[in-house]
Amino acid sequence: MSFDIEAPGPMGPLRGTMILPAADAPIILMIPGSGPTDRDGNSPLGVHAAPYRLLAEGLAEQGIGSVRIDKRGLFGSRDAVTDANAVTIDDYVRDVDVWVEAIRARTGADCIWLLGHSEGGLVALASAAKVGRLCGLILVATAGRPLGAVLKEQLHANPDNAPLWAAADHAIDELSAGRRVDASSLPPALAPLFAPALQDYLVSAFALDSARLAADITEPVLIVQGERDLQVSTVDAERLKRAAPLATLVTLPNTNHVLKSVGSDERSENLATYAAPDLPLAPGVAACIADFVRSN
Repeated sequence: MSFDIEAPGPMGPLRGTMILPAADAPIILMIPGSGPTDRDGNSPLGVHAAPYRLLAEGLAEQGIGSVRIDKRGLFGSRDAVTDANAVTIDDYVRDVDVWVEAIRARTGADCIWLLGHSEGGLVALASAAKVGRLCGLILVATAGRPLGAVLKEQLHANPDNAPLWAAADHAIDELSAGRRVDASSLPPALAPLFAPALQDYLVSAFALDSARLAADITEPVLIVQGERDLQVSTVDAERLKRAAPLATLVTLPNTNHVLKSVGSDERSENLATYAAPDLPLAPGVAACIADFVRSN
């Protein structure tokens, strides 16, 4: 059974989609990744792979319920705030809190699982210390380092960005230290990345180290990492595992950042899956999550 669900936002409702295969099914709240990512895992910035919808459907087939959500100020949750960019990690944590309470009120569930994908994993980790009634955490393609370090690595991975490296590194270092930067002084290609409207969010995100947060988690933790992920590497997953030795780590071969199968290291083949909603999830993605939830 699939239906719309709401939670109270600051100015208007937060909206999402619940799939509940049985009245007593365990329920996972899916926290989206960075930018304008919708409840299905799609983005107007070129991602149409629908990984969250496919994951929710795959979990339902194995008896696991889910709620996938639109972030405050975006898509179905556009009325929750006037400016989707005026946000910090703490704001997203507050939204997780109200979602957990809304789901529990709707279903009577004693606790809710948090699944964070990519940057959503950082939100899940930050939520663990502040949100009650959590069954555990599922960290999918989640960085194991401060996001500033990850962003530097992503920029440096493309040789075409070489003229931008020095300016980008300086901006990241300043924001990581809690200092805003003058976006107008940056090369035009970097200005959107460090736009003034985004800097409060970047400061809040860069200040957190996901591995340090993971070390403090007392609930069950599952780390899921694809071996052909262009954005987050197995090094990150291993760092999370070292920080949280009791966590379960699952690495999935031939699986990329949007949880699709990729047969080679060819970058173009990998990126082509980002626009392929009809391509199923990579084998094992839904199964390893469902198995972990059932066993914990």
